[in-house]
Amino acid sequence: MLSKNIFFIVKNSHLIFILRTFSKKEVRDFRKWNQSPSHNQRDDVISLFEYLVAGNHLAEEKYLKKERIYSKLFPKSEFDDARLRQTMHFLLKSIEEYLIYKEFREDQVQAKLVLAGIYRKRKLDKVFQRTINGIQQLQERSELRDEVYLRNEYLLQKSLYDFLSEKKRTTSINLQEVSDALDITFCADKLRQACLMLAHQKVYKAEYNMGILGHIISYVENNNYLEIPAISIYYFIYKASKEKEDTSFFEKLKSAIIENGQLFPSNERRDIYLMAINYCISKLNIGKREFIREAFELYRQGLEDETLVDGNVLTQFTFSNIVNIGCVLKEYVWVESFIKNYQQYLPNKYRESYVTLTTARLYFDKGDYQRAMKLLAQFDDDDVIVTLNGKAMLLKMYYEEKEDDALESLLESMRNYVHRKKMIGYYKDIYSNLIKYTRKLLRINPYDKKQKEKLRKEINEANPLPERKWLMEQLEKI
Repeated sequence: MLSKNIFFIVKNSHLIFILRTFSKKEVRDFRKWNQSPSHNQRDDVISLFEYLVAGNHLAEEKYLKKERIYSKLFPKSEFDDARLRQTMHFLLKSIEEYLIYKEFREDQVQAKLVLAGIYRKRKLDKVFQRTINGIQQLQERSELRDEVYLRNEYLLQKSLYDFLSEKKRTTSINLQEVSDALDITFCADKLRQACLMLAHQKVYKAEYNMGILGHIISYVENNNYLEIPAISIYYFIYKASKEKEDTSFFEKLKSAIIENGQLFPSNERRDIYLMAINYCISKLNIGKREFIREAFELYRQGLEDETLVDGNVLTQFTFSNIVNIGCVLKEYVWVESFIKNYQQYLPNKYRESYVTLTTARLYFDKGDYQRAMKLLAQFDDDDVIVTLNGKAMLLKMYYEEKEDDALESLLESMRNYVHRKKMIGYYKDIYSNLIKYTRKLLRINPYDKKQKEKLRKEINEANPLPERKWLMEQLEKI
């Protein structure tokens, strides 16, 4: 008797997962590809593709039963699992070849570099030179100056060297240009990778070996490489993160973003903005309140130039951070407008919970505790940080409204919750400190000046503690 699972291909099929990502244009383009004898000569492969992309077949499991599919492809034969798997295999292979071709064609410089290499091997010198001239023009006209542009510049010089070296001429060849281009692209790539490692390290407390980065930093500083945007921006990000007391690197980073941000593709430009914003947030977490406005303006600038909305999607983390920072600055009208106008860009999965949380935050900061508590009373989310944000708001409202029993219960549940969650990085320290010092506020003797002074000192010295200002305000009220 056949296993029940044999009648489904949906759960573990790469073919289905890939096709679900196809846009309407990609479906149309691949149809032409798949029907070309150069790429596919099997009618069953064409039929399988057309069946899968028809109607709602990719979304509903009933359409993905193997027997159902087989009967559509081979109506006059009995079910043969091996035959269906073979058809699926050839369709997957055709799709993968199309995706490789599509990705390759999107970078005209890369495509023409390969073409130039083919002409060089065939000893077609004039056609090679014409192709190289075309690549140089593409590079000159490029609106981007990112690491990909620099790498293409190196590959261009390398292609020229390969051509010239085969001629065995006594005239000079472009060895210096090849070496310089390789140095530049390597420095840019290494600095970007270092910044990504630093960002991940801070959140997840991972430890990374930066390798020869120290030598790269020195080399960049001593060779005027800070004139190259793909190097300077990541150099300033890295130095700002490492030189914690020197804010001049952050100031230079802001200027570099304004002057050269448009030279990077949208996804990389977004990463740059978020790295700069995360620097501001790290400063806020140690009590540097002046960086609130800096972060807010970076967010606002990133929204205005559409950098932060990627493919009509605004991540839930960015959405929440923008509201939180706007509320701290009492930009209530702007925040209310932002929630209304930008919630449509939140992923469907997170939209309801994040709109609830951020709206509660807006009410909370405006002092409308009744409406804020009502929204948070039944709030629950799978995201640990979102849940902790909601609990932190409730904590402050319970404290200020003198709901001591509810507060004690909440503090204990938060303590247990934070203790159970292992992979939340420095957020564990943030919320542990908030719980700790809120409890101390509850238990302090209001008539003991020494005790109050000791707690004031502890709160001032505690890190990370983003709620330091709120805790100090409550202490002063005792």
